[in-house]
Amino acid sequence: MARVLYLILSTIFLPFSIVAQQINGNGSIPVGASLIATYNGTPWLSPSGDFAFGFKQIQQKDSFLLSIWYDKIPENTEVWYPKDGPMVPRGSKVELTNGRGLVLSDPQGKEIWTSGSNNSELAYGFMNDTGNFVIVDSISRKIWESFRFPTDTILPTQVMERAEEINSKISETNFSTGRFQLRLLKDGNLILRKRDIPSGILYNVYYRSGTRDDSNATNSGLQVIFDETGYMYILRRSGQIFELNQKDALPSKLYYQRATLDSDGVFTQYFHLKNPTGNTSWEVLWSLPKNICNRIDGTDGSGACGLNNVCSLDVNLANCECPQGFSLLDPNDPNGDCKPDFTPTCDEGYDRERFGFIELTNIDWPESDYVRVQPTTEENCKTFCLQDCFCAVAIYRDKQCWKKKLPLSNGKKDPSLVVKAFLKSRKGDFYQPPPSVFSPKHKSQRSLIVMILSACVLVIFLSNGVICMVFFRIYKRTTKNHYPSNKSVDTNLPCFTYQELVEATNGFKDELGKGAFGIVYKGVIGETTVATEVNAIAKTHHKNLVQLLGFCDDGDQRLLVYEYMSNGTLAGFLFGDMRPSWKLRSDVIVGIAKGLAYLHEECSTQVIHCDIKPQNILLDDCYNAKISDFGLAKLLMMDQSRTSTGIRGTKGYVAPEWFRSTPITVKVDVYSFGVLLLEMISCRKSVVINESDSKDVVVVLTDWAWDCYQEGRLEVFLENDLEALDDYKRLTMFVKVGLWCVQENPSMRPTMRKVIQMLEGVVEVNEPQCPFPFSVTYN
Repeated sequence: MARVLYLILSTIFLPFSIVAQQINGNGSIPVGASLIATYNGTPWLSPSGDFAFGFKQIQQKDSFLLSIWYDKIPENTEVWYPKDGPMVPRGSKVELTNGRGLVLSDPQGKEIWTSGSNNSELAYGFMNDTGNFVIVDSISRKIWESFRFPTDTILPTQVMERAEEINSKISETNFSTGRFQLRLLKDGNLILRKRDIPSGILYNVYYRSGTRDDSNATNSGLQVIFDETGYMYILRRSGQIFELNQKDALPSKLYYQRATLDSDGVFTQYFHLKNPTGNTSWEVLWSLPKNICNRIDGTDGSGACGLNNVCSLDVNLANCECPQGFSLLDPNDPNGDCKPDFTPTCDEGYDRERFGFIELTNIDWPESDYVRVQPTTEENCKTFCLQDCFCAVAIYRDKQCWKKKLPLSNGKKDPSLVVKAFLKSRKGDFYQPPPSVFSPKHKSQRSLIVMILSACVLVIFLSNGVICMVFFRIYKRTTKNHYPSNKSVDTNLPCFTYQELVEATNGFKDELGKGAFGIVYKGVIGETTVATEVNAIAKTHHKNLVQLLGFCDDGDQRLLVYEYMSNGTLAGFLFGDMRPSWKLRSDVIVGIAKGLAYLHEECSTQVIHCDIKPQNILLDDCYNAKISDFGLAKLLMMDQSRTSTGIRGTKGYVAPEWFRSTPITVKVDVYSFGVLLLEMISCRKSVVINESDSKDVVVVLTDWAWDCYQEGRLEVFLENDLEALDDYKRLTMFVKVGLWCVQENPSMRPTMRKVIQMLEGVVEVNEPQCPFPFSVTYN
């Protein structure tokens, strides 16, 4: 029995005796040294004892994180851990292995992570007093250091080079890569941007330092430096400094300092007293951006807080809380998504006896509406939502009503938001809301919100239902009050009177833009938002073409009624302040190609659009691309493949054959699509005029695209669009397709059907020839 007891005691104390033997007198860690994940295990300490390297127990029992942390303060502040923070069970081991560096393995010996060392002959490891763990080889070179692989934190003496980044973690206890990234771009700009957790796609820059300088490359940002005093700045190539905080703000000998990209997207510099006499905590020295709740917006992602969550500002930090009727999807992630506590269906029916609203004030989710009604009253706003089984929330402000779908994004609470939010609820399943807007401690309740199953599909379903009702009403009216017309149109579409369209557009008051031969106005018929265009041509139907809903042939008044595209033109989408995500741009490109292929090959009457450009591509609620403005379109008979006509189109998108005495074919649209494709790839306009002291310099996108492709400098063409460059194979393929489409010789250009096959990877894309082997003069 005594022997058994001895063996058990040996097993318990063995890891501690090993650690004691592994640390040399100078604090270095020899090759072969290891640590075991155990309760109250002894880590490898820096000489001063300020920093520790080892296993830190995280909240859950038997769950450990390999990390570096401040060892002299009680708060858990991990400043480094392996990418995505893999959690390991008790008994896991990290070992400094010759030729491989640090190797993390589970109790069964399965490798979880390794630092790597390029098969070098290692000498030792060392936990620095700066918080940097360094591995040195036999000739005293640094083979690996934690400062070169930061996670969410940088420390004094740490430098961030161009193209380096830190990423937030998901929550305080989930160390996987989160929703935000800080990166010093290759052009010298320091940016903050959102990222999608499952795919890693990057989008929506919400802070930009402005340290890129096109006019003087030597003045662009080179490094982000966090010096030993806590002073943080961007060092320009010229040696000049762009300050991020104030110099000598704190005496560095008295305080620990760190700069962390928190899980709410705020980049914050913290300080903590080194030798506290009482209870102290980390305090904020500075942060950016100043108002995270208002700074992050856009349709991609969820904002500073998760989906359905609401952000309010607490000093400069985000305070995220689920509204009543919702609860946290992950109770350990208060900044994360909120789920509705019940999900009704349209089969339940909706009436005032069974359903009502929770009223919230000063709260809005500005990116989640699918219908806007104006002008209207507050009571009608609630009625519209109550009668719509897909409406989860109604927002009322300034005699306008927005119906919202789930999930809700970019939620924010601010006293300056003079709005009312009505969250649909089922009576009897909840108690009356307390004075506080939010649920206490996010406890789960019976849900009060209607869940939209699939936003895009159901919006289309709803729109079609409303349209059918409107058309039936108008059909009955027009059959009853039919008036003669010598300009009748042979179509099954409903015929509106001119007065109906005057009323629908409020006297043609809301102008959306100008088509080729007329002006486009916005109007509402019943609850259907439409657009009318004077003297246009529309005889087609395809999901990537703007749909014709009706027409007017009333005396001298001839108008067409189209569906309304809520996200406007591709030009506004592409050339705005924020660069759209590469994935979304790719989807839009393919949609445009399919619309053109339909016009060229699938219509009963072949159509040459003649004016493909970003202003003539519209985007619906779900950012599906739809071709519009057929004012210049040329129709071909079944036995025609080409036509002769005067010059049509827009400068920068016009094919060379328009300027020659040659027949016009569908290949003019292919050329315009090629220009548009290169614009979509680069987010740059087809023709740019740069003013100089002596003359204007015209930059033609197609020329520049060919130069960049030939020289292998696509990162310049894309202005370091990292998301697109990460998808380099597809990016290169798209560029080659664009260069084939803009060939001067029309016979060299592919058909739109072939373009789709190339874009979707069905057929291989050959190396393009020079698009302009001979010069063309444009007047």
